[in-house]
Amino acid sequence: MKAITRTEFNFKNQTGKYVGKVRDVYSIGDNYLVMIATDRISAFDVVLPKGIPYKGQVLNQIASNFLDRTSDIVPNWKIASPDPMVTVGHKCTGYPVEMIIRGYLTGSSWRAYKSGVREICGVKIPDGMKEHQAFEKPIITPTTKAEIGEHDMDISREEIISSGLVKESEYIKLEQYALDLFKRGSEIAEERGLILVDTKYEFGKKGDVIYLIDEIHTPDSSRYFYKDSYADLFEKGLPQRQLSKEFVREWLMENNFSGQKGQSVPEMTDEIVGSISDRYIELFEHITGKPFIRAEYTDDIYERIETNIANMLARL
Repeated sequence: MKAITRTEFNFKNQTGKYVGKVRDVYSIGDNYLVMIATDRISAFDVVLPKGIPYKGQVLNQIASNFLDRTSDIVPNWKIASPDPMVTVGHKCTGYPVEMIIRGYLTGSSWRAYKSGVREICGVKIPDGMKEHQAFEKPIITPTTKAEIGEHDMDISREEIISSGLVKESEYIKLEQYALDLFKRGSEIAEERGLILVDTKYEFGKKGDVIYLIDEIHTPDSSRYFYKDSYADLFEKGLPQRQLSKEFVREWLMENNFSGQKGQSVPEMTDEIVGSISDRYIELFEHITGKPFIRAEYTDDIYERIETNIANMLARL
């Protein structure tokens, strides 16, 4: 199964390239970035050995959609999306923290809670909660921004400010932006019969302006439940129907992999790869309400991407 797992371009005025877990990011001069959403997939901060067809297109187009629909809340880095897998935008200096916001006790927070943890990133969690239960109000549980191959680390609001990672006045703005974005994302999800369960936001600065950067509300950065079945499944203590990358993590854990040293990634068969691709496309169609139009993997796909980017850069 074809997938784009790496790119090797050299654009006019290119000054650098950064290879992230799933994105290849090209610096153009001092002002612009070209972000290519590849088909790489990561879990537990490990890049898995096989790419997922159409995953990059799904992530890029969902993020592009939500960046447009939240630009009235906070400026964002996007200038244009000249290719289904590409966004071109402003180059910002990123804050060294990720703003993770949770509306429900699920995923890693539930695993910690089940083990006896009652405080996450300085936020106290009451006793007696159940898996997938809604918090009284969304909580922010930030992490440090890790380099590739390293784990993001939980950190509290107080530690971020006292260590000087982010100025207090700016961190207060980041928290409010995160809450407002989560509210908007939740409203859009509800329109589509979904619940936005948790997500992460990244911010940066260009000059004195704070920008929302990277992706937003994609299945890599967010978790969604189906609204129509949530209450019934919760009352019965059953697993939620969800659209997120959590099913990939669960498959890995079932096969004895959770990113720990000495563990091996289980074999990714064509069947597994295909099912993951289908789930990504399902989320795209459900959250956007539009059919997913595949940008086919023809022999000249790299030429297409390069040409579309070059034409866009020439207009900047």
